[in-house]
Amino acid sequence: QAQLVESGGGSVQAGGSLNLSCTVHGYVDSSYCMGWFRQVPGKGREGVGVTDSVGRIYYAESVKGRFTISHDNAKNTLYLQMNSLKPEDTATYYCATRSLRAGGFCPIHAHYEYGGWGQGTQVTVSS
Repeated sequence: QAQLVESGGGSVQAGGSLNLSCTVHGYVDSSYCMGWFRQVPGKGREGVGVTDSVGRIYYAESVKGRFTISHDNAKNTLYLQMNSLKPEDTATYYCATRSLRAGGFCPIHAHYEYGGWGQGTQVTVSS
């Protein structure tokens, strides 16, 4: 299974921007889901946004209009451009992948169906 490595986190003030990267190492199915998730201590992991091999992208309501997912197949890298950051965006951000089943979709709120988790990258937004 693929192993994903996140980078690009940091500390910014509210209203700032960060661009996270997720490099994929190893095999990924030709029909795939890839997603960004985040977690704060004491809370469950939540979906931020997911994309699939067909090009569909879904975002959590809390980040719509502020975050943008893109995928560079040539570089095997998934990106998360985060603009207009808010203190509540503070979390450790992870990327993960799973197969896209025929006729299916990529669930944004089912992190437990994904694998290849990396160590995550910390994003801290101060007010």
